[in-house]
Amino acid sequence: MKTLIKNGTVVTAGETFKSDLLIEEGVITSMAQGMSEEGADEVIDAAGLLVMPGGIDPHTHLDMPFGGTSSSDDFFTGHKAAAFGGTTCHIDFAIQQKGKTMVDAIQEWKKKAVGKAAVDYGFHVALTDPVDSSIEEIPELLKEGVSSLKIFMAYKGAFQVDDTTFLKALKKSAEHGLTTMVHAENGDAIALLTEELLAEGKNAMGYHNVAHSAAIEAEATARAVSFVEMTNAPLYIVHIACEDGLEAVRKGRAKGLPVMGETCVQYTHITDDWIDTEDFEGAKYICSPPPKGEDDKAAVWKALRDGTVQTVATDHCPFWFEGGKDGRIPGKELGKESWVKVPNGVPGIEDRFPVMWHLGVNSGKISPNRFVEVTSTNAAKIFGMYPQKGSVSVGAHADLVLFDPEMEHTISAETHHMNVDYNCYEGMTVKGWPKQVMVRGKTLVKDGEWLGEEGYGAFVSRDADNEIL
Repeated sequence: MKTLIKNGTVVTAGETFKSDLLIEEGVITSMAQGMSEEGADEVIDAAGLLVMPGGIDPHTHLDMPFGGTSSSDDFFTGHKAAAFGGTTCHIDFAIQQKGKTMVDAIQEWKKKAVGKAAVDYGFHVALTDPVDSSIEEIPELLKEGVSSLKIFMAYKGAFQVDDTTFLKALKKSAEHGLTTMVHAENGDAIALLTEELLAEGKNAMGYHNVAHSAAIEAEATARAVSFVEMTNAPLYIVHIACEDGLEAVRKGRAKGLPVMGETCVQYTHITDDWIDTEDFEGAKYICSPPPKGEDDKAAVWKALRDGTVQTVATDHCPFWFEGGKDGRIPGKELGKESWVKVPNGVPGIEDRFPVMWHLGVNSGKISPNRFVEVTSTNAAKIFGMYPQKGSVSVGAHADLVLFDPEMEHTISAETHHMNVDYNCYEGMTVKGWPKQVMVRGKTLVKDGEWLGEEGYGAFVSRDADNEIL
């Protein structure tokens, strides 16, 4: 099967240029202007469209048990939604269970994806059982095609590990060429504040912000950066939401430390006021860490511009707002009596690509090339998928978004494809929308029509010693 894309404007992380693309067996085999249509099985006219590498979301949680329920998107509904929004690959988190190995977790998550996946995917694994055998197991993860593991400094009594385990994991991972990731919030402080708030009868949604304050996030982020200084081990800090946390990363990078940062699309738009409501509505936006104030939002955009953060993810972890009825699994309503019982997480896998274009590129905050960097190319490089993924080049997978920069679309839960009953960007009219989305040359979405299929998505195996940006 030969597909020729004609007359498009290619936008990569480094340059913008006119070119046709020839795709054969799912791979880009030739790029040039004015290519002949002879021999092509399909010709796509991309006049007026931008041809960009498909989005890579490096932080998602599909079909994940959490908070007495499970995230509401599985590996088909989540993938279908991703494709409609221009994301063609993602990396999900396999969560180790106490008493089991990390390899067990990876194998369990692979089973969740088999037969359902519609876009390509990989896995990180979370080390949550702080025993010596977990540390010794780290090199074995590479045999499963996983080259990154996550440490939680938060969720005391569930996922949190102590600093000793964190340091051991950093050293062992670096020794074998794996990248360590960290959720940086001070779990001990959160647990203490939560206990005090509940004892005072403070159950309104806004108290989630108090227990997960900017100071709590910033302290843990600075401590994590200090651990990099002690070990010189690569570290990728996930979902940074606050100005002081970003500044800790900035200072570490200025010292030449191998520390990288990720933020999330919700932090470029939502603030803590959205959670601090008198009614239950604020539960929709409860996540950890939560969005912070307007100054923090401005700091996120600054960090995106100056290279302090390398990627924009979603931390996609959707829960029904009104679950437990009409065949729905339980969701946010579990926390109607108190913020502490609200499952933490927000949806976003479908929205990241167009929202970041609209808020970032259309406003002049970031360039189209920087957009490609933070939504695709950098994630591919950091997590060992480049240049097959995150690139429009000869030899790369034809994971492509044919993007109409003039098309307007109003985001709504009524029309999105995520398996959840609300949207964080409800009513936002974005200018710029994916017109056609391809994974390895196969069109999954075209003009708003779903053409993909369950089981097409493939697991991306990743090796050690990936790039430090």
